[in-house]
Amino acid sequence: MTHHRIWRLRNRHRELDRLIRQEQRKPNADALVIQDLKRRKLQVKDELFLAEAGLVPVTIRMSHA
Repeated sequence: MTHHRIWRLRNRHRELDRLIRQEQRKPNADALVIQDLKRRKLQVKDELFLAEAGLVPVTIRMSHA
């Protein structure tokens, strides 16, 4: 399930990046649309970071003095 979620988030991140570039290429690009897309892309990036961090096992070593 987590791998599927990461895959979906990566695809969404790429799609938002594509939409940002597409809007920026327009002669009269809408700055508010670009700002919203960038905000959504950053949210997806944060979700992706958290999802990927959950895949990394955490090892705690206790030293015996």
